[in-house]
Amino acid sequence: MQITDIHDPALAQRLQHKLDSKTKPLGSLGRLEALALQIGLILGTDTPQLKQPQMLVCAGDHGLAARGVSAYPSDVTWQMVENFLAGGAAVSVLARQHGLALRVVDCGVRHEFAPRPGLLVRKVGPGTADSSQGPAMTAAQCGQAIANGREIVGQLPGNALLLGEMGIGNTSAASLLLARLTGTDIAECVGAGTGLDGSGIARKQAVLQEVLALHSDANTPLQALAAFGGFEIATLVGTVLQAAQERRVIVVDGFISSAAVLVAAALEPHVVQRCVFSHRSGECGHGLMLRHLGPQKDQPARALLDWGLRLGEGSGAALAWPMLVSACAILGQMASFESAGVSQKA
Repeated sequence: MQITDIHDPALAQRLQHKLDSKTKPLGSLGRLEALALQIGLILGTDTPQLKQPQMLVCAGDHGLAARGVSAYPSDVTWQMVENFLAGGAAVSVLARQHGLALRVVDCGVRHEFAPRPGLLVRKVGPGTADSSQGPAMTAAQCGQAIANGREIVGQLPGNALLLGEMGIGNTSAASLLLARLTGTDIAECVGAGTGLDGSGIARKQAVLQEVLALHSDANTPLQALAAFGGFEIATLVGTVLQAAQERRVIVVDGFISSAAVLVAAALEPHVVQRCVFSHRSGECGHGLMLRHLGPQKDQPARALLDWGLRLGEGSGAALAWPMLVSACAILGQMASFESAGVSQKA
């Protein structure tokens, strides 16, 4: 099903009038007002309320990690999944603090987890193949991961979805997707990831250049996704498509989550209208990605925070969440000049 344009001039006018009528100088709440207007347009009402927000952390391993593109070993993927489920990770703490329902999805981790609350197993395989030797995923695996993401969101309550991920090596996959889908030089897309030093970044860049050359014919969004991976990114693509179709507010985390949006937007451009970009990552390629995802070529998508975050997990999305709650509260609860009996500007 095609994802439609949600722009509604009449609704936008009503929302703007409500904001302008509040007891404040025009536009004095800055970007909070723009955020309130966007949420109202996504939800299709001038009285938006955010209900039962869902945080999904999608996890998967990457065969390319064997080429030394990360500062950490692949075992950290499954160990961090255990940490999420035990409540000890940054996103676990922030989700608890802000009342976000946290679920971790095993999309393709090279580990078997014991069943427990908060864990969804949608394992397509035990990690992707090494994309420097061949495609990370088959077309069928890629399609299955996307379908898994759609199915998960379709069964979740609420009208807001926060995206997170975990996967050693996945900044490499995100960099490859950025380079291929936007035509950006790979050198501009590669950053430190989990903490590579200068020589490590140079090695990573050389490996990724090799991978791009190997898959020079993977030019469509789905071909590129299958070629470069990973299972967690493909699952996130499915979650974005389904959430956009259902007109949920999509709170995007950092570089890897934005890579999933990049693929989804290449398939269905209007998904970006439903996306709130929580922060601009410290990973160097994220600014380029936001520029490409902007409403116009010379107007980047604007992230709410710019704090040098580069943890992933959904931590930035969870940190930004209270801003969305505040935007709706201002729209719904703040008095107007008329209701408060306050004189307006002469």
